[in-house]
Amino acid sequence: QVQLVESGGGLVQAGGSLRLSCAASGRSFSNYAMGWFRQAPGKEREFVAVIGWNKYYADSVKGRFTISRDNAKNTVYLQMNSLKPEDTAVYSCAARADLMPDSDYNTYDVWGQGTQVTVSS
Repeated sequence: QVQLVESGGGLVQAGGSLRLSCAASGRSFSNYAMGWFRQAPGKEREFVAVIGWNKYYADSVKGRFTISRDNAKNTVYLQMNSLKPEDTAVYSCAARADLMPDSDYNTYDVWGQGTQVTVSS
């Protein structure tokens, strides 16, 4: 089974950028849809972006965030530009064992531990 480890979080000023990485162990990474989700304190987990046979983004990040993957490195990335204070959250990557680009976090089988992103105003 795939195991996931996120990195790249941190503290950044509003308008800045961060790139999150999610490294996967295990085989058949290229056959998994990979999603990014986030959860802010006191709020429910929400969809951010997914890459499978297509890419989809939450409306709140469209045009600012870009999801990509490097199957040779078993890694998925989330490039975050023009960050806003409301982007502050713990960001987690997740994998599902097919390429359906689903925004429903309940359909994902494997989760990373999460990485904190804090955007100051």
